[in-house]
Amino acid sequence: MKKILIINGHPKKDSFCNSLCEAYKTSAKTSGNEVILLNLYELEFNLNLQMGYSISGPNEPDIQFAQEKIKWAQHIVIVHPVWWGSVPALLKGFFDTTLLPGFAFKYKEKGVLWDKLLAGRTARIIYTTDTPIWIYRYFFNSPSVNQVKKRTLEFCGIDPVKVTAIGPIRKSKMEFRTKWIEKIETLGRNAA
Repeated sequence: MKKILIINGHPKKDSFCNSLCEAYKTSAKTSGNEVILLNLYELEFNLNLQMGYSISGPNEPDIQFAQEKIKWAQHIVIVHPVWWGSVPALLKGFFDTTLLPGFAFKYKEKGVLWDKLLAGRTARIIYTTDTPIWIYRYFFNSPSVNQVKKRTLEFCGIDPVKVTAIGPIRKSKMEFRTKWIEKIETLGRNAA
């Protein structure tokens, strides 16, 4: 049994990403895991970190709640669409305001290295895109994967991070989407 946190990074409730989150959640719970689904569109927080990391103060209540759930989780699943080669502003703002110095990482006094404060957790990124996956990978070098996997999760010590790519979505048929829902249910059952 694992403690699993699912983060839905799509800003719209009625989305395929939402369906993927629900499929993973239901399947993982049925397999005996503890699961919390965090829909970012339900949270209230300022996604613009206006002062950067220069001023620290108390976090907004929903950000404190999210940090508690990140600390609680053993496995984190992040589901998001790819917009303009990256993640939606809501998810980027969530990372900016939640994965703060002292919580997710801590720079060392001397040198350029840092402590990875979220080590001991694993993750899976599930992203949807309108671009064919092979084009996104080989022509564009998967920029959202580099951002979320390498520059965010692994930077904070979350490892391994596995990736599931789904696309193209825009003109996909119900049969394609149903097949993917079933694959995500399998991931949930295996808590992978």
